[in-house]
Amino acid sequence: MPALPAVSVANLRDLGGLPLGPGRSVRPGLVLRSAQLDRLDAAEPVVAALGIRTVVDFRTDAERAERPDRLPEGARLLVADVLADRLATSGLPPAARLKELLTDPALAEEHPGGGRAREAFARTYRTFVSGASARASYRALLGELGRPGAGPLLFHCTAGKDRTGWAAVVLLSLLGADEETVRGEYLAVNTAVRQAFAPMIEGFIAQGGDPELALELIGVLPEYLDAALDEVAVRHGSMEAYVRDGLGVPDEVTELIRERLTVHAA
Repeated sequence: MPALPAVSVANLRDLGGLPLGPGRSVRPGLVLRSAQLDRLDAAEPVVAALGIRTVVDFRTDAERAERPDRLPEGARLLVADVLADRLATSGLPPAARLKELLTDPALAEEHPGGGRAREAFARTYRTFVSGASARASYRALLGELGRPGAGPLLFHCTAGKDRTGWAAVVLLSLLGADEETVRGEYLAVNTAVRQAFAPMIEGFIAQGGDPELALELIGVLPEYLDAALDEVAVRHGSMEAYVRDGLGVPDEVTELIRERLTVHAA
């Protein structure tokens, strides 16, 4: 699933066209994902053609204050801070500290180094499922997608890989995508994210930083997703039960999402 060739926003992807089983696919042009929109040029042809009407921002207060979104004209912003309650108890996880950690190899080694990055990401992914603010955020996203008459929606975080990646996993699973499709879409961000952060990674390594640690911080790994899926299985038994009982999304909203975002072959 290649990124759209936008210059002003990294890791921009349309979920449209992904297969959902025999004769079905995701309807193009209605649900998109990306990295932060602080440099978005709404006049850029690739961006303008999308006609984005709603932007869902999963970032923390600090992330939004440092790099506010630039929205297409007429688009509405929905703030859905996935990590708000985690910040109150545990501080910023690596998913929200990428730039800080990649500019200071000593800090990176002190905190998420020595295998701790993978453990920290796994804990964060479990929080995506069980945390109160995460549940509220993903419920808000699905509510917007199930709103009759809603236009094209874009959801994002900072790099567009973790908080955003889980949102895509939930949505594709609800629509009926198989495990291979869901995992493939989740992992497809690695190339775009590594390109976007290439200068920072090179600087990190040049200062003596561990290349493997840099990639653990920048990319996504199957084990991160496995942690969230295990949390769903343990707490709810299935993705549908997680959405219905964990997120509080009514079945009728889920059905509207499926009707709106599914294309059936002629």
